[in-house]
Amino acid sequence: MVLPIGDAPNPRGVPVVTYLLIAANVAVYLLVAVPLGSRHPASNDPALQEYVRVMSQSFHDRAALQQVLHNVSAYDLVVFEWGFRPGSPRLVDLLTCMFLHAGFLHLFGNMLFLWIYGDNVEHRLGHVSYLFWYLATGVAATLFHMLGASGSQIPLVGASGAISGVLGAYLILYPRVRVNTLIMFFVVALPAWLILIWWFGVQVLTAYMTPLRADVSSGVAVWAHIGGFLGGMVLVKVFQNPQLVAQRNAIRASRAGYAL
Repeated sequence: MVLPIGDAPNPRGVPVVTYLLIAANVAVYLLVAVPLGSRHPASNDPALQEYVRVMSQSFHDRAALQQVLHNVSAYDLVVFEWGFRPGSPRLVDLLTCMFLHAGFLHLFGNMLFLWIYGDNVEHRLGHVSYLFWYLATGVAATLFHMLGASGSQIPLVGASGAISGVLGAYLILYPRVRVNTLIMFFVVALPAWLILIWWFGVQVLTAYMTPLRADVSSGVAVWAHIGGFLGGMVLVKVFQNPQLVAQRNAIRASRAGYAL
């Protein structure tokens, strides 16, 4: 097991937008996913009927289809409505899908990475630019996923596309920052570039070994991760705050060492 658990040094100031994004994702999970996840929809609910119709067309594995239909919850219908379905794309879903998660572990992993890496990127971009950059990166990740699953009706949900963008930006901006990493039972401080390149390599290898198929009903959207990571690397240069860049360059010119 290789799991980042913190980084150092951390920038000064409060990463307001990062905290608000974490709060928004957690709130949606607690207020929507948890109460609706244990509730079964009414059999005459039109949303359920549409869900059954579309899922029946999307699954080639009949056993998997029966399992999905048997365990459908009211939250599944919310995901079906507000998650991003490449076969039925809507502009609003490009945003709403970023705040829906499939379960607690899905949410926890995404928020852990956002908490570790997001504050540094926000510090460099500035609060407002960081928010728009985060959303733009999430959209880019979703569209990249869509390229390989253009006809899929399986909803894509989660903040991992945007957070992959945070990782890509972190690689560009803070490659030498030390990241405390849990490896098996030991905590080791490793340079960010090593951890992030390793993470990206795992995504590429996974994508190569398990090609995206439109009829897959669950799993990790590695193509969204890849697209988000690359998008974050590119877009971070577009959204950088010129004043903050100038301030940082002045600090680096006035003293030795690496400055956040």
